Amino acid sequence: MQEILLNIESKEMRLALLKNGELQDLTVERKKERQITGNIYKGHVTNILHNIQSAFIDISEGENGFIHISDIIENTKKFEEMFDMDFDTNSTAAESEKAQNQKIDQVLKADQSVIVQVVKEPIGTKGARLTSKVSLPGRYLVLLPNSPHRGVSRKIEDRAYRDRLKKIIRSFEMPQDMGLICRTASQNATTEMLIAEAQELMHTWQTIMEGFKQASGSQLLYEESDLIKRAVLTCVDKKLDRLLVDDYNVYQTCKRLFAPYETEHPLRIEYYRDKVPMFERFSVEKEIEKSLRRKIWLASGGYLFFDQTEAMHTIDVNSGRSSNFKSEDVEETLVRINLEAAQEIARQLRLRNIGGLIICDFIDMRSRKNQRRVLEHLKDCMKEDSAKCTILGMSEFGLVEMTRQRSRGSLAQTMFSACPYCNGSGRIKSHESVSIEIERDLKKVINCQQQFALKLVVHPQLEKYLSQGDKEFFQELAESLNARLEFDVSDVLHLNDYHFVSTINQKLIEV
Repeated sequence: MQEILLNIESKEMRLALLKNGELQDLTVERKKERQITGNIYKGHVTNILHNIQSAFIDISEGENGFIHISDIIENTKKFEEMFDMDFDTNSTAAESEKAQNQKIDQVLKADQSVIVQVVKEPIGTKGARLTSKVSLPGRYLVLLPNSPHRGVSRKIEDRAYRDRLKKIIRSFEMPQDMGLICRTASQNATTEMLIAEAQELMHTWQTIMEGFKQASGSQLLYEESDLIKRAVLTCVDKKLDRLLVDDYNVYQTCKRLFAPYETEHPLRIEYYRDKVPMFERFSVEKEIEKSLRRKIWLASGGYLFFDQTEAMHTIDVNSGRSSNFKSEDVEETLVRINLEAAQEIARQLRLRNIGGLIICDFIDMRSRKNQRRVLEHLKDCMKEDSAKCTILGMSEFGLVEMTRQRSRGSLAQTMFSACPYCNGSGRIKSHESVSIEIERDLKKVINCQQQFALKLVVHPQLEKYLSQGDKEFFQELAESLNARLEFDVSDVLHLNDYHFVSTINQKLIEV
């Protein structure tokens, strides 16, 4: 059984996809930080960066958006990768080469008004990634208003379906510079349904163009569908069994949104009435809590360890407390742990919404055949991911490099903020390290600043450590330098912080 749970709170909406009771995917959307991927804006060019062939564009969403020359010029290969399809195009190799040689200042000028679309959410201090190659997605089709490509999703493997869809979209009467893509769901659509959606998308584009002409400054012209509508369409497209909602008004909205698709799929939309919170009843809260940890235990006794650097995420697979080792089948035991790890890695990447470069360090296996088994299993498990993923081969050390499309912030970025104690490093200095620093600063204050009446103020926990012998040492040190030292505590101090105060005028002494 596959189902979606939709949890509605005053400041947050959460969508959980369950398969046979196990959490497979999670989307968390907060009202204060709404997603803008897919939104179309009228923007203004604020700055041209010639050295990296890019520009910053004001789209009235706080931080300026960022666009690269490759997101402006024609690039058929990039389109094919983005939409996972083969295109029919009339552009020649000469035209393509001409486009590739263009410079950013040939296509954009400062203060120029442009239509752009967000392809990647702003994360931290980075603004949104933009493209001028706009795409308008429908349920069956995607309209490309300024790209002449027409293509069919590679996920439609049946030759007859592909030929039928290609014939239909070629017959559409559209401006020469516009293109169309047939999405996976289009294989079950009638010709009339495809024509109706194409006309609807064309009308939407006309509305966007009218808004662009009328807008005086940077402005939102088109907003992607919200999480509620996406939940309903996901249920229909993936033929899910049930949509369970814990808010009555949203439950009614879901029923209304589902009405046009009732004949396609018998989806059960239910209102959750139990007093026990829905995510607790289905053990989703426990899974979310687990997905925020660095260490994840596997059923075999092995475990995964997740870590992040500035450039990449790393996932380490360890045998842990696995007790199935026998001298004659150690290799097979390690393979089983790696296979289980591959499945959990794919699930955790979806739940944590980890994007960018990812390195998986599997347990070493001697046999190349076993390495291929694990790699193929990882690729099979990643096929369920809606984000685009690229997986390279496994090195002789058991390392697998992969990339996962990053469209919005990860679960950790949504849920956490940097710790004010460790500034996000996860570590602070030991009491011994701070005590050594105090000794150095005490000498400096007395010898260099000629302060002979001092009070040392520290955190209560540090004071407890210093009471084990360091206090007496500091007092003796001060006396040997003809100074007098007193002690005091303050629980508002950082554990690693301390300061010296003059007992003569009660002023803070700068070290």
